[in-house]
Amino acid sequence: MQNPPFTLYLEINESDFIFFVSESNIENNFKINFKLAIPLQGIENNRVSNLEKISEILKENIYIIERKFNFTFTEIILILENFNPSFINFTGFKKMNSSQILRENIIYILNTLKSCVNETETKKNILHIFNSNFILDKKKINNLPIGLFGDLYSHELSFSLINKNDLKNLESIFNNCNLKIKKILLKSFVVGANISENFKNIETFFKIKINKNSSKIFYFENSSLKYEQTFSFGSNIIIKDLSKITSLKKETVETILNKFKLRKDISEEELIDKSYFIDESYRKIKKKLIYQIILARIIEILDIIIVNNININFYNKSSKVIFLEIENHLHSSTFKDVFSESLKDSSYIVKFFENFTDEKMLKTANKLVHFGWKKEAIPIAHSKKSLIARFFDAIFD
Repeated sequence: MQNPPFTLYLEINESDFIFFVSESNIENNFKINFKLAIPLQGIENNRVSNLEKISEILKENIYIIERKFNFTFTEIILILENFNPSFINFTGFKKMNSSQILRENIIYILNTLKSCVNETETKKNILHIFNSNFILDKKKINNLPIGLFGDLYSHELSFSLINKNDLKNLESIFNNCNLKIKKILLKSFVVGANISENFKNIETFFKIKINKNSSKIFYFENSSLKYEQTFSFGSNIIIKDLSKITSLKKETVETILNKFKLRKDISEEELIDKSYFIDESYRKIKKKLIYQIILARIIEILDIIIVNNININFYNKSSKVIFLEIENHLHSSTFKDVFSESLKDSSYIVKFFENFTDEKMLKTANKLVHFGWKKEAIPIAHSKKSLIARFFDAIFD
């Protein structure tokens, strides 16, 4: 069957519904033909609060898109940055007694672990399953060890889950728009896959994004998404602190941070220039003070997100690489330097994640949907085969 000429994507993040239309499903010819961002409505605290409102907004804009392309969409691919996904990591074991590992052994472990998730998480659905680790006789194996001999084999799977009610609401919304959800991708998975593909020698890392009003961290291990967490504070907390301590308007603080780059070695004598004070009286404020306030707040932010975060203490033992992204409109030049300074005495290696364009995101999502992911236990391409059959097709075909 010939692929449809266009693919419809929808990203749902903390502030917008963002529609994308791409042309062709063939990776080499991939391009974005259309983008439409609509302010988020009907979703509060990462949950659907007004199903009818969302259906109305999406249906209206899908109709506009279909008229523009003279094409009727039947499927949609969702990229979610909210809805509070949860994560479980399970390890299954099989005593081999010096025998050879067969497909049947893997089937047994996979069925057992999947059953455990379904039995313990009755209010959730599985979105992604990743092959996190293969260990044979206490030695880590890079690939599925079919055919190898050993005494004890352990296989770790990482599960990404969504609340069943959230999934039902999403399905209902798009049923109202006459669309079937082809695939749901967590945006953290898409971003992590992009990093993993572009940094071939780094498969285990943290990714931190500082937005205006929120922050997020996720953890990738062996190219598998294992955890993510969202925080209700972002860069605005730094602006508010600067405004409060210096008694400057927020607009003046924004202007100051945009006009020049603060440095650690800035002189104690340097003052903020008078020209930055618009619609308020000039006061002698040291640039060094501004830098010290930013540094103190960023240290606190990083302490909460990663350094003293009990939720990821275990993962801290596995990776010290952090990819840091600061939202584009922020004062990234100063903030980047201060973030680096705040972590310089730690064992973390900071790499700045920049220029993650819509095209890069959609191209990565397109590959995940149509070609699968190297560590995903279930290939994403649509199939009527059983879960286990699809699992082995992904490995052996």
